[in-house]
Amino acid sequence: MTTENNNITKRENDYEQETLNNERLLSEHEYDGIRELDNDMPFWLKWLFILSIAFAFIYLIRLWVFRSDDLYQLKEYQAEVAAANTNPAAAARSEAFELVLLQDEGSLAQGKEIWTKTCAVCHLADGGGLVGPNMTDNYWLHGNTLEDIYGVIENGVIDKGMLSYKDQYSPKQRLEVASYILVKLHGSTPAKAKEPQGELYE
Repeated sequence: MTTENNNITKRENDYEQETLNNERLLSEHEYDGIRELDNDMPFWLKWLFILSIAFAFIYLIRLWVFRSDDLYQLKEYQAEVAAANTNPAAAARSEAFELVLLQDEGSLAQGKEIWTKTCAVCHLADGGGLVGPNMTDNYWLHGNTLEDIYGVIENGVIDKGMLSYKDQYSPKQRLEVASYILVKLHGSTPAKAKEPQGELYE
């Protein structure tokens, strides 16, 4: 009994009473004149802490044990690709697009509009070349076929400063520009042609 009383007395001695509001202060817990109160954590904060631990435990189990598909970006990407490939509308659009030279005036007019808006900055409106190469002569840096030109427009030439336009323009629009280059610009006479660059294609 004496020992128990001594323990109670010792615990009580660990605290001091704050005179203004009559609140308990932890003994010897003072920093820069600030005394620490012996307050319990709020009820909601305790449960938030417990729920955070439970959530982390469940998340790790799902991630590393069950390998849940919705937690892996690669699996999510593969699922979306598979869904897109089985989409009839997407398949129809893919089948409808064919890489052939467009020669109708409507398509060439659309190609000219994109050329003037985007390509003329580096190649000039008449295709004579400025920063980019001359598009009117028989010298080509990356090939002279429709597939070659379409590929350059789609993928760009990063080391030469040409961006990829795969995300800016649709496949049809890229084909319209490539067709405009071959049908309207190649073989024309620009006002000021840049010196030949690349390989000669007869």
